[in-house]
Amino acid sequence: MRLVFAGTPAPAVPSLRALLESARHEVVAVVTRPDARSGRGRTVQRSPVGALADEHGIEVLTPPKAGDPEFLDRLRELAPDACPVVAYGALLPQKALDIPAHGWVNLHFSLLPAWRGAAPVQAAVKAGDEITGASTFRIVKELDAGPVFGVVTEAIGAADTAGELLGRLAVSGARLLASTLDGVEDGTVRAVEQPEEGLSYAPKVSVEEARVSFDAPASAVDRLIRSVTPEPGAWAEFRGERFKLGPVAVTGDDPIPPGEIRVERKRVLAGTATKPVRLGEVQAPGKKRMAATDWARGTRMEQGERLI
Repeated sequence: MRLVFAGTPAPAVPSLRALLESARHEVVAVVTRPDARSGRGRTVQRSPVGALADEHGIEVLTPPKAGDPEFLDRLRELAPDACPVVAYGALLPQKALDIPAHGWVNLHFSLLPAWRGAAPVQAAVKAGDEITGASTFRIVKELDAGPVFGVVTEAIGAADTAGELLGRLAVSGARLLASTLDGVEDGTVRAVEQPEEGLSYAPKVSVEEARVSFDAPASAVDRLIRSVTPEPGAWAEFRGERFKLGPVAVTGDDPIPPGEIRVERKRVLAGTATKPVRLGEVQAPGKKRMAATDWARGTRMEQGERLI
């Protein structure tokens, strides 16, 4: 089939690469978000998906809005049979959805209808789900509500961060997307409407929502931090400034007051509503990320100081 691929961030790259390597399909163009400033130098950079397309000499379309008439006209000229989508990052109007004969086939990183929305992997980790996965479905006007072609499952490890889990799902999901498109072409897959039960939503996580409350149980602190690692990044306040936190480990030690820091020879603990957690990597303002023990050695810690 003739394909126009839509995607933007790094997790979409394995899917584009899988389709570029497919002997059955031809990627005639890529749609991605416009070039944006990023990095410490704030230089204008192509999206990861756009950069891969450039490497392969594929036309890259970067409409500010997917409803722009110029973009829709070019999409009609390209005459795609289907438009696979992975984390494109913009709403698709009905006029765009109507162009490909087989519609827009989205790869979503959850087992739909669970965790519809922008942050399904983060939501699954925070909720303590044991199993998640990826789904391919036909895009309709309602958010992530279209009929499902296929799924792949993935266990969530006890120490998985959202970034690690998403990395695995990006690879297994790429295989699912390629096989789904094979089946669409053959007529061997059928889209099944999503059930009403099990519906949940996963909106984008803000920086404020990544703030850690040590008044919560240790298990909840652990899950929250892993769910926002690496983005947007967990944090708390220490001495009135933002203090970044990497993943922690729940200990079996006796409780200490929530947020209170206890420095030992080989570990740094922080109290929660239940058991203390052992801090892993931390980043104080103006400092590099480092092991909590190294940070504590360089900090004149007073008894009873807390993360809040």
